[in-house]
Amino acid sequence: MKPIISKDIIRGHTTTIVLNILSQGDSYGYEVAKTIKKLSHEAYELNEATLYTVFRRLEKNGDIQSYWGDESQGGRRKYYKITDQGMKTLKTNVKEWNFAKHVIDDLILGRID
Repeated sequence: MKPIISKDIIRGHTTTIVLNILSQGDSYGYEVAKTIKKLSHEAYELNEATLYTVFRRLEKNGDIQSYWGDESQGGRRKYYKITDQGMKTLKTNVKEWNFAKHVIDDLILGRID
């Protein structure tokens, strides 16, 4: 059985994960979910309900904008794109993640001499 990461560990970082994906190009829900699964080497799947909650929150905060794509490839899809503010949020979140990662490493792997 392939190991999967606990949703509790990911919770709180879904915003940053979605912003990272959208920083690489506009996308729609299903494609973002597929990308998350691929980037995690299938160790994490973000369910649709959670993903669309993240999209709504990011859009409300001004970090992303949505628009409707054309119907040339089947059904009409709602696309999401990162805004300038979203890029700033992503940069801040990544900086905070890197700091937290080092602190957690020290707390979990560190030794008291």
